[in-house]
Amino acid sequence: MKPKLIAQGAEAKIFLDKNKNLIVKNRISKSYRIPELDKKIRKTRTKAEKKLLEKASKIINAPDPFPLKEINIIKMPFIDGKKLSEHLDKFPLKQQKQICKQIGEDVTKLHDKEIIHGDLTTSNMILVGKVDIKSKLTNKKIKDGAQLTTSSGGGGGKPQIFFIDFGLGFISHKFEDKAVDIHLFKQALEAKHFQNWEVLFKEFERGYNKSKDSKIVFERLKAVEKRGRYRH
Repeated sequence: MKPKLIAQGAEAKIFLDKNKNLIVKNRISKSYRIPELDKKIRKTRTKAEKKLLEKASKIINAPDPFPLKEINIIKMPFIDGKKLSEHLDKFPLKQQKQICKQIGEDVTKLHDKEIIHGDLTTSNMILVGKVDIKSKLTNKKIKDGAQLTTSSGGGGGKPQIFFIDFGLGFISHKFEDKAVDIHLFKQALEAKHFQNWEVLFKEFERGYNKSKDSKIVFERLKAVEKRGRYRH
């Protein structure tokens, strides 16, 4: 069975290889670029994204990619779950709040290590099964043919959240970049989960407040939002 195309953006095509339980991200060539430059850009961006994924997967739930064999292709474990953007609203409000608080805590961990996701929306988050709150998901490099699963089943605990697609991510210590990351998430909640977005963002804030820099970042967020209002 050939890998199945499951998503396509301006920069890459995403394939699911069911035979090996792999996601294959192929950064596509741009015909309008000089071939040598195109190759260099794809190689640089692919390596940068792989490094971010490796770093993030040691901090939060994120797919840990396999070693690069081609300059434009990243292979990583298939995460068998549900896209948060399509399922968050289906949960009871209490669980939605729990999930958003957890997202805040996870983003804190990324930002404290200077990782900016760059496209922080619920479309880039995957819910994996309901597991006991005390149990953990395996989140380490695994071989072809393996799959990310829960280390213990059952239970009525919260789902685990995996962050995916670090293609627009980068390393930065700037509070401005962290504030913009959060601004993107806030906009995603308002647009996609508008029914409870204000309550959900407050829960995100509660989780993010564990960061030592949270006060500064949220002050910078206000400035970012103010600039956005003046542009309209």
